[in-house]
Amino acid sequence: MKKGRFGKFGGQYVNEILMPVLIELEAAFNKHYASHQFREELTGLLRDYGGRPTPLYYAKNFSKLVGCRVYLKREDLLCGGSHKLNNTLGQALLTKRMGKSRLITETAAGQHGLATVMAGNICELETEIFMGVKDIDRQASNVKRMKLLGANIIPITSGTGVLKDAVSDTLREWTTCSRTTHYLMGSTVGPHPFPEIVATFQSVIGTEITEQILAKEGRLPDAVLACGSGGSNALGAFRSFVANTDIRLYFVEGGGESLDADNSAAAFQLGKPGVLHGALMQVLQDEHGQIKPSKTRSAGLNYPGRGPEISSLCETGRVEACYAFDTEVFDAVKAMCRTEGLIPALETAHVLAYALNHSEEFDRDDIIVINYSGRGDKDLEAIERYYYGS
Repeated sequence: MKKGRFGKFGGQYVNEILMPVLIELEAAFNKHYASHQFREELTGLLRDYGGRPTPLYYAKNFSKLVGCRVYLKREDLLCGGSHKLNNTLGQALLTKRMGKSRLITETAAGQHGLATVMAGNICELETEIFMGVKDIDRQASNVKRMKLLGANIIPITSGTGVLKDAVSDTLREWTTCSRTTHYLMGSTVGPHPFPEIVATFQSVIGTEITEQILAKEGRLPDAVLACGSGGSNALGAFRSFVANTDIRLYFVEGGGESLDADNSAAAFQLGKPGVLHGALMQVLQDEHGQIKPSKTRSAGLNYPGRGPEISSLCETGRVEACYAFDTEVFDAVKAMCRTEGLIPALETAHVLAYALNHSEEFDRDDIIVINYSGRGDKDLEAIERYYYGS
């Protein structure tokens, strides 16, 4: 396998201005992540600030609905409310060691932006966040949190005002300021080495799942399920299990309103390989190769591409690419609320919906782990509008 490639996916399809920056970033990551001092500092922050390890919770009541033993990896209990802090703390520490003073990033659901400014403040770095105007409107609570923490929010009006457009503008900004600024990529997308860096920092999830499920059940799970768009929380959960083909891996993307090209975000069902934001990946595109907008009520899954590693794993069949429709997702939110007293993020609810609506895929004695990637505070208005029209 060539460096920076996962099968045919990946690469560095970028402006030549960014090539020296990417080379510098790869060298810095390889140097610092290998050092005991860096890993010790990161582990300490994840523990004492982030709250790791996050619990692995046996959802007894929800299990009755699915018909097997369901465990939730509670990334919603990580400080900030989602898995995003695992990656932002790692990249912020790396930025500090590279001698840079500013972070820029994109965000959609707002969880990554929130985690970035949190990590930036810890490492004394200025933080600027690019966010589509549509997402600013529907994720108002996280926008308020980010502003309170001191982040500068840049509204993106280009395109359809969602995540794809925010990523594009962040990359353009980075070409003008890379000497002093690091682009803290939020998912396992973008040019090499970003997909590897993000997946490495997120892999703590799967490491903990392995230790925790062995302690609770004395064996590994039969299946691990995660939602995804770019793929960071999914790969964080999957990487520890990819080599063990006895364990089924499910990647659940946004089906939107219906499975057609104008109302969905299901890139594995409706897309094909193409270049987006510096890498070859599975992408929603039209017959002319132009990127099509993705549509789902979940802001965090509203990205038209799938990162190169998850694209490769799904193409080879090691990971099963699945989807859940918006109506199923909102029903899953209610099911989790009523059975376990937990309000999931709409992104997370996609996995819950898949498990509920495909229970025939799991035997009664199966043990499955769902990566419960985030809490639903940010989505309360959308949930209320769906159910009550308020």
